[in-house]
Amino acid sequence: MVHPGCGTRFRARRAGTHEADLLRTFELVWDGKLNRWEKPAPGSVEEQAAERKAVEAIAWLAEQRRTGYVDDVVVLANHPLRLGIDAPHEICAWRDAARDVMIGMEGAPGAQGSGISQSTAPGDQRGEYVNAPSQYSFQGYPADAYRPYGGFDWATATVGGVWDSLLAEGLPFWITSNSDNHLTVKDTLRTGPYPDREPYLSLPSEFDRWSVEGRRPDPWRPAYLREAATSGRDNSADCTPGSPRPVTPGSSTRCRGRMWVDHGHLLAGLEVRVREAKKNGKPGKGSNGVTLGSRLGVRRGTDVEVSITLSPTQYHNAAGILPRAAHADLISGPITGPAVDRDTLRAPGTRVVRQFDVSGASGPVTVSHVFRDVEHSFYLRVRGSDGNRTGAGYYGAAVDPMGPQRHGSGTTEANPWLDTWFYANPVFVDVISDY
Repeated sequence: MVHPGCGTRFRARRAGTHEADLLRTFELVWDGKLNRWEKPAPGSVEEQAAERKAVEAIAWLAEQRRTGYVDDVVVLANHPLRLGIDAPHEICAWRDAARDVMIGMEGAPGAQGSGISQSTAPGDQRGEYVNAPSQYSFQGYPADAYRPYGGFDWATATVGGVWDSLLAEGLPFWITSNSDNHLTVKDTLRTGPYPDREPYLSLPSEFDRWSVEGRRPDPWRPAYLREAATSGRDNSADCTPGSPRPVTPGSSTRCRGRMWVDHGHLLAGLEVRVREAKKNGKPGKGSNGVTLGSRLGVRRGTDVEVSITLSPTQYHNAAGILPRAAHADLISGPITGPAVDRDTLRAPGTRVVRQFDVSGASGPVTVSHVFRDVEHSFYLRVRGSDGNRTGAGYYGAAVDPMGPQRHGSGTTEANPWLDTWFYANPVFVDVISDY
């Protein structure tokens, strides 16, 4: 169910006259928690009604943008598989309700430090992805889907998985990331106690107590470190703001899929260009090509060249590490149109088509690949990592030979600074008979 908060986020492009009114109206009319529409029984009439309301909510936001009530508004689904409550067909329905508004999902969650926090427990995962399927979850998701892979959501991290199944329809659906900073890892602050009075004493959950005034009590810091060590500090699970981050090159006010995301400032820059390959030494039409989030139209039989330029970070990150990418992976799959099964978890034609070793580069490095004699429309995307924790991907080495892995227990494997990845949004190549 759509609600502004840690479920599905929306925000106006810039503060305007009606933004506060829009936010308040949206909460009153469409917020799932506020209106107690959440957690209907699977397959029930109530669940179907809740799904319709989510679509209506996004369409309502689109109407506010269309009429000029607000300049702009976008919707992003946060941590899609943390609870597994949103089925693929729901995500498709949100996108189709208003494709310029519902633009994508959080590819990697916040709370990346939850496995190394002050009160971490065995099995704690990056992103607080510690759940199991419940009676409210979409039953088609495997239990593995509730864990992060290289710090990224299973829907994003799986080559040939949920994200790829959306892209295989030939429609844009972007990923992003954010620090989602509530409480910073290793901070000695703790949240102050709620008032020792009603209605707080009778309220059953943190969310209910928080909702009384719309905020938590002011934080406080124990007077001595010894007291801090035993004071029951909050489970501070969030990295420093900007450590997980989306990057949008240029000055566009709307990202339009130009984003790439990374952890630990793995890269200083990433540029992807897709163009017609040269023939007989001459550049093809539109020789400058297109970049992330764009479409390239080519005639059948054209060679299509992809160039990827990675610029390494030249400074130590917040963990004192000078990050370096070890590899870049080019992922591609055919555009097959709308899925027959709207709850599909697979894009079986998608795989890693080329891996590039970029280890040891201290300056910008450019690699390229040519798709020869293109006959059918396809999409491509780029991903890579520091190479510290890789192995066969979720659907096997033939699909993804060097993919992200789940981490085990313990603060070493769960350390988000020691297993960092970058992901870029796709480029679509449309094969047409003529220009």
